[in-house]
Amino acid sequence: MYAVILTGGKQYRVQKGDIIYVEKLGVEPEDAVKFDVLMLSKDDGAVFGTPVIEGASVEGIVRGQVKSAKIMVYKYKAKKNIRKKQGHRQPYTKVEITAING
Repeated sequence: MYAVILTGGKQYRVQKGDIIYVEKLGVEPEDAVKFDVLMLSKDDGAVFGTPVIEGASVEGIVRGQVKSAKIMVYKYKAKKNIRKKQGHRQPYTKVEITAING
């Protein structure tokens, strides 16, 4: 059984026991989170929501707040002696999926 959830403007295909990295949530580590389900795949077929499935949810436990690898951003304007270099590390929340209800 798997489900498709929506969080942070992105969709994720998850199963029980998966560890996913989602856009940063304002939740402390070891707290429980619930996600709405867009699609639920069962043994007898798939169920699609409009846009979400009523009564279905995916539960998870936050395992920590992490950051991605640093990327360098370099801005440059020709013939103007303007150069700007900066780094960026995107914050993520690490979530372990514990249950799919539906």
